[in-house]
Amino acid sequence: MIVLPRGIGPALSCGITFLAKCMSMEKIVIFTGAGVSAESGLKTFRAMDGLWNDHAIEDVATPEGWARNPALVLDFYNQRRQEVLAAHPNAAHEAIARLESMFDVTVITQNIDDLHERAGSSKVLHVHGEILKARSSIDPELIHTLDTPTIAPGDRCAKGSQLRPDVVWFGEAVRFMDESETLFANASRVLTIGTSLTVYPAAGLVKHAPYLAEKYLVSPDVQKVPYGFHFMRGLATTVVPHIVTCWMEGRSPVR
Repeated sequence: MIVLPRGIGPALSCGITFLAKCMSMEKIVIFTGAGVSAESGLKTFRAMDGLWNDHAIEDVATPEGWARNPALVLDFYNQRRQEVLAAHPNAAHEAIARLESMFDVTVITQNIDDLHERAGSSKVLHVHGEILKARSSIDPELIHTLDTPTIAPGDRCAKGSQLRPDVVWFGEAVRFMDESETLFANASRVLTIGTSLTVYPAAGLVKHAPYLAEKYLVSPDVQKVPYGFHFMRGLATTVVPHIVTCWMEGRSPVR
């Protein structure tokens, strides 16, 4: 029970009560990979044997590819951006968002789409960037939200450099790693979904989950289950809503 001092106005009282509730809510980390977006119809590298719409990864997802042929890279991501805008959040995205009504939830995602946000998740860290944004070619901190679904040659940032997709390419630093490690370390529950856990350094985040935390890995297939995780085989759109319902009803997801 929260007891407030006398003389505090209704608005401040509500604010303090809400803050206290948030501080006492159980912390959950949701870690998602390409498998979640794939169930909304978005393609993945793994599904295409290292090719993405007939393009080699090194041509469209590396700084070297950008330096060789920026027009090709821009066109490639313009097409991917259109695909993202046409996609819709699926049952897994929506179930994750529902958790926020009862828990302190942070989504850490390797996906560059905005499907978590559109489903209603309010705290999302994109460790590999966001395709619906652009950034300066010379200043990675200078980021723009796009007004149109395309970036064209000649579109420039405030410092005069060509805009590029705000995505992390192979060979570039993954974002929010320190913050993500702290979130994992402080979580009482961890749900990892749709990732092969083979793309580092982001895949290494799961090792920071506490020993006593409740931990689940959801995937149709995985090569190795991290120590201490319960493996639940199946599609995210089927298994994740089950886990979320169990958590919200105070039941164990493991049958």
